Amino acid sequence: MLVQEEDYLFDTEFTIATKTIHKTCDQTYGAINPPIYMSSTFELKDVESFGKGYFYTRCGNPTRTVVEEIIAEIEQNNYAIAFSSGMAAIQCVINLLKEGDEMLAMDDLYGGTIGYLKAIAMEKHGIKVKFIDMTNLDEVRKQMNGNVKLIYLETPTNPTMKLTDIKELCQMVRQINNNVIVAVDNTFATPYLSTPSILGADITLNSGTKYLGGHSDILFGTLSCRNKELYDNLFKISYLTGGCPSPFDCYLVTRSLKTLEVRMKQQIKNAYILAKYLEGHPKVEKVLYPGLESHPQYQLARKQMRAGGAMISFYIKGGAAEVEKFMKGLELFTMAVSLGGVESLIQIPAKMTHSGLTEAQRQELRITQNLIRLSAGLEHVADLIKDLEHAFKNV
Repeated sequence: MLVQEEDYLFDTEFTIATKTIHKTCDQTYGAINPPIYMSSTFELKDVESFGKGYFYTRCGNPTRTVVEEIIAEIEQNNYAIAFSSGMAAIQCVINLLKEGDEMLAMDDLYGGTIGYLKAIAMEKHGIKVKFIDMTNLDEVRKQMNGNVKLIYLETPTNPTMKLTDIKELCQMVRQINNNVIVAVDNTFATPYLSTPSILGADITLNSGTKYLGGHSDILFGTLSCRNKELYDNLFKISYLTGGCPSPFDCYLVTRSLKTLEVRMKQQIKNAYILAKYLEGHPKVEKVLYPGLESHPQYQLARKQMRAGGAMISFYIKGGAAEVEKFMKGLELFTMAVSLGGVESLIQIPAKMTHSGLTEAQRQELRITQNLIRLSAGLEHVADLIKDLEHAFKNV
């Protein structure tokens, strides 16, 4: 299938490549790649120096600063904090709340996020969490009250690819209560495809394990924001709770960010071609991909994203038995959780990432036994289609 950039990119002019490549030169010796400061502690010139600059790696490290500055710039924010995982970043945001506070959360989220909110935030910390469909802003408006301190969402969501109009949501929230924090998990979109900060979001999060790292070899997380007071609060939580990344992981993400744009372009192209292929397959019930005109929020995707992304979910005709036959027929696609790496991954949300939900919750979200989620990698797309076709013959 021959496609042009205009077919799978909504915005062909936007770029972050120069920012991610030319932000890393070492200012001391001119090394093209930044040094890895593998030190847990730093010498102080005097007692008064304690707490200023670098003194303990949990609280800051020069290698970590490099990646944080890049993240802040490409997300068009003033500050960024790096973490040892995406969940550590999420925990940091939730820790802004205290017992009795309320937050509104998108009903469709990564299974680990839902698990943390229910088992820790709600049960252990006494935070009230309401899960609602944020594709309907009227529903968000109905749930707003004086106790709501945080609104947390993913867009696109994992795994059903629902979108929330970030700009409209933020404008509505500001009119009701300007003190409510809006946090957007941008993992599926990445800084290349979406910039929540310019749409009004207070905090942008990423599981850097995915596209930012891009090679399935590290755990990493980031958050960024514009407000200094908010940043100070988040940074204090980050070093007190200890979810900081190692200098080596920071170096690896800095290196990977240099190829983020070129990787994303190819992965998006592959995903678009795969989505078109799946949409036309007689054994597929429905394809969920924001880059297809058949997606119910395609126009919103064009409005706030620069492409449909590299994640696809689809319903195969049949049930668990047909899915099992299909999965057994795959050779190139690797059945595994996670996403965003150079290799194409595939999984069954109902039995894997979202198995922690009750059956009733999964049914309500349409995370059914026949839903499959795939992450398009960098393999030749013809080989990926051949692999899918081989698997469909098993069904």
